[in-house]
Amino acid sequence: MKIIKWGIIGCGNVTEVKSGPAFQKAPNSALVAVMRRDAALAEDYAKRHNVPKWYSNAIDLINDPEVDAVYIATPPSSHKEYTILCAKAGKPVYVEKPMALTFEECNEMISVCKEHNVPLFVAYYRRALPRFLKIKEIIDEGKLGNIRHVNCVLYHPFEKRYDDEINLPWTVLPHISGGGIFVDLACHTLDFLDFVLGPIKSVRGHATSQLKAYPSEDAVSMSFLFENGIHGSGIWNFASFERYDNTEIVGDKGKISFSTFGNDPLHIQYTNGEKESITIENPLHIQQPFIETVMAELLGKEGASASKGVSGSRTTWVIDQVLKEFRESES
Repeated sequence: MKIIKWGIIGCGNVTEVKSGPAFQKAPNSALVAVMRRDAALAEDYAKRHNVPKWYSNAIDLINDPEVDAVYIATPPSSHKEYTILCAKAGKPVYVEKPMALTFEECNEMISVCKEHNVPLFVAYYRRALPRFLKIKEIIDEGKLGNIRHVNCVLYHPFEKRYDDEINLPWTVLPHISGGGIFVDLACHTLDFLDFVLGPIKSVRGHATSQLKAYPSEDAVSMSFLFENGIHGSGIWNFASFERYDNTEIVGDKGKISFSTFGNDPLHIQYTNGEKESITIENPLHIQQPFIETVMAELLGKEGASASKGVSGSRTTWVIDQVLKEFRESES
């Protein structure tokens, strides 16, 4: 069977364990080139991960005839640019989440990829993780009955690394990330809810900066309505008490509670009083199960991958709705 040869644009921290090695371990996949603007860091990554080629210019990697498909692991501010370049070169794209800075950018990416008949995948890898597939299975089998509502809560204390105004991480710089920690983390939860409950059609919310430690929001509350009538609510705060991460999906026969991050057990309760706890640990290379679905689709299995441009753009649309007023007030 054909081997898909991958190139990575942006071989930073996220690619060290979560994703990079998966392109070497997934069946029929090979990682043949990596790129980083700092040539020394690109070379170091290539040597440590036994990658044959390294570049300091994205165009050179995209135009490499040995690269069949490209994984874009840069910050969101360059996702659109690199996706369009890959599409015009006829190379399938696997882009990190969030898909782009705005819903409008997402649509541009989708349009160009469609025009050039290039597949576009988005790294919402929870759609393929066994732990989250188990949640979907429980809901799809009707064990919770008809789903009525969902509630998401994620908060943690302020981190000292955000004290340095001159050297702030890009994740809290809106012109690079599209927002703050909410955008970086909440997108995973919102996308998974889209996967198991369907698209969200209406969003209301508030975003503020309570500490004013960096340019982006640090507190978000929102309510939302799915197309199928399920209600949702959520609150995210990144200058709060101890770490807490819990999403609760409630039906008329039971409910399931789980964390988006980590390996915490799934907790299920039923109307008859029965309780169940299920532990399914995430793999070391957490993106590998999803990358294997991308590989399967690229090798001809239609519909193998569950996260593509259209679904990824829906999550960015939700984020745009809840951050709209905050963005306007800060501009």
